[in-house]
Amino acid sequence: MSKNHKKYKKYVQKKAFTSPGTLAYVGKDVPISTVVKLTEFNEESCQIKEVKTTNACQLFPTDNYVSWLDVDGVHEVSVIESIGKHLHLHPLLLEDVLNTEQKPKLEHFGEQNIFMVMKMLQFNENLNEVETEHVALVLGKNYVISFQEMHKSDVFSPIFARLKASVGKTRKGKADYLFYSLCDLVVDNYFVVLEKFSEKLEELEVKIIENPHRNDQTSLYELRRELLFIRKSVLPLRDMFGILTRENSDLIHDHTIIYLRDVYDHILQILETIESYREMIENIQNIYLTSISNKMNSVMKTLTVFTAIFMPLTFIAGIYGMNFDNIPELHHPNGYFYTLGSMVIISIGLWFYFKWKNYV
Repeated sequence: MSKNHKKYKKYVQKKAFTSPGTLAYVGKDVPISTVVKLTEFNEESCQIKEVKTTNACQLFPTDNYVSWLDVDGVHEVSVIESIGKHLHLHPLLLEDVLNTEQKPKLEHFGEQNIFMVMKMLQFNENLNEVETEHVALVLGKNYVISFQEMHKSDVFSPIFARLKASVGKTRKGKADYLFYSLCDLVVDNYFVVLEKFSEKLEELEVKIIENPHRNDQTSLYELRRELLFIRKSVLPLRDMFGILTRENSDLIHDHTIIYLRDVYDHILQILETIESYREMIENIQNIYLTSISNKMNSVMKTLTVFTAIFMPLTFIAGIYGMNFDNIPELHHPNGYFYTLGSMVIISIGLWFYFKWKNYV
C-alpha cells in the first residue's frame, strides 16, 4: 500500500461523515507537546516569549505593536481549539489547520482575517528525498498567526533572527509585511529544494550517459514522482498570490502589494524551472532508452559476427561428419590437418573482413 493511499485512508477514517467544522487532527503521530510563542515588536523593541497556556495569550490588535503568535505543532486539538475561541477564528479555518493533508489554499474571512495554507518543502540529506511540512498563516489587523506541523527544526527561525537583530524591514513593517516575510521564506525554500533536485538529476544524467543500468530507470521514475510532488505544492500558489496582488483588502497595504508581486514572480520562476526539469527527465529517459538500445545492438552485432564466423566452420564439420565412406579426404593421411587449416584460414579471413567493415 502506497503512502498516499494510507494518508487518504486515514483522512477518510477521521473526517468522513462528520459535520463541517469538526476539529480532528489528521497527520503523523507526534510525541512532543505543542510549543506556542508570542512575539510582540515594533521598530524600537521586540519581545519573544513562550506561552505555556492559551489563556495567558493576550493577543489584542494594537497600533503600537505587531503581534505574532507562532504555533509549532498542530497535533493537539485542544490547543488549536482554545486559540480559535480566543481569537474568534472560523471553525472551517481551524479544520484546515488541523488537516496536514490540506492542499494549498487562500481564503478571505471578510475583513477579519486572511487565511492561507502552504507547504514548506525541505530536502532530507539522510534519506535523500524531499519532505513536506504543513504551514497555515492567518493575517489579521496588527497580528499574524502561524501554524506549522511539528518538525525537527523551526522553519521560521530566520524570521525570529531578523526580529531579534532588527535586520531588514520586518521590525519597521506592519503585520502584512510579516505575513509577506513568512510567505517569502516558504517560497524561497523551494529554490533550495530545486537546487538539490538539479544536482541529483545531473548526477543521474552523467551516470546514464557513461554506463546505463536498469536501476537507473527506477531512479528516473522516483525523480519524476518527486518533481510532480513539488509541482503540486507550488502550482496553487500562482493563483493564490495572483489574487492577493489584485484584490483590495484593508489588511494588506499598497506598499506590501509590491513585495507580494515579487513572491508571485518567484513562483512563476519556480514553475518554469519545474517544467524545464520535466523536459530534462524526458530527455534523460530518451537517452537511457537510446543507450540501452545501442548497448543491445552492440551485443547483437557481436553475436552476429561470431555466428557468421562459425557458420562456414559448422558447414565444413557437417559435411565431413557424414557417415559416407566415399569421401576422398577421409583416406588422405593429412586430410584432418588440411581441413583444420582451412577452417582456421576461413575464420581469420572472416574476422579481418568484419574488422575492415567496422563490425567489430
